[in-house]
Amino acid sequence: MRVIFAGTPEFARAALAQIIEAGFEVPLVLTQPDRPAGRGMQLQASAVKQLAQQHGIAVAQPRSLRLDGKYPEDATTARDAIAQAQADVMVVAAYGLILPQWVLDAPRLGCINIHASLLPRWRGAAPIHRAIEAGDAQTGVTLMQMDAGLDTGDMLAVEAVPVAGTDTTATLHDTLAALGARMVVDALRASAKGPLPRTPQPAQGVTYAHKIEKAEAQIRWSDDAQQIERRIRAFDPFPGASTVLAGETVKVWRAQLDGDTSISVSAPARPGTILAVEAQGVRVACGRGSLLLQVLQRAGGRRVAAADFVRGTPACAAGAVFG
Repeated sequence: MRVIFAGTPEFARAALAQIIEAGFEVPLVLTQPDRPAGRGMQLQASAVKQLAQQHGIAVAQPRSLRLDGKYPEDATTARDAIAQAQADVMVVAAYGLILPQWVLDAPRLGCINIHASLLPRWRGAAPIHRAIEAGDAQTGVTLMQMDAGLDTGDMLAVEAVPVAGTDTTATLHDTLAALGARMVVDALRASAKGPLPRTPQPAQGVTYAHKIEKAEAQIRWSDDAQQIERRIRAFDPFPGASTVLAGETVKVWRAQLDGDTSISVSAPARPGTILAVEAQGVRVACGRGSLLLQVLQRAGGRRVAAADFVRGTPACAAGAVFG
């Protein structure tokens, strides 16, 4: 079976690696154009492109696939490459471009998408982040037969995993990437023997995982402590939950709900107030409840345990207020 693969970040690379290892022929990879990255802002190839080049696979990097769009020359070149590949199926994982109908119709078996949620919950760009932020008890991977809608296609396979109270987007990403890679290889093997069963998505329970914006990273201390804690985990590794102390930006990478009732406060503390600085962490008042901050990072520094952060940050003391 000949498989075109379309994907860009590490989540997609895991699937491509398993498809190659399973022995499927991959004549073409589609991935996003190289982007500036790192301190020097040098152009950097995507994780998928790097893997494809290691295996000598042809790579196309169109800026658009719309023949009537802003970059019709890119779309035309991609169309020719896809036609030449003569693929049976296209596997899509976190590609980053909308596939027009001509792409969906090009492979004999259409396009299969690896989506990191239990559809129809968390359709869209950031399903892992939003599942953690919402406090979902479980998430998973859905293999979907793509159509022209936004993650609306029929389901081909679904597997769930629990979301642990300590999971971050980084840890859950790795779990789901490995699961999706295994599931799509199983599906490709099964599709070689005949059509895969298709189940329409339920009409109920639809939610959208909107793209993460940097502005969301600012901690609102007036929020409930539990919600803040979830966002800290949801925004790790990007964009990182941030706050301000004595005019300096501080990122918070790990915190836990504070169940210590021994802290004496004569009146409700202003949200963001440091209630106590201890070896276990920095206790901070929230709109409801409090948090124990355990891993923090100063601007230009590295992630450190709270005790090390406090030693290097004189402003971090009881009574100070995070902005």
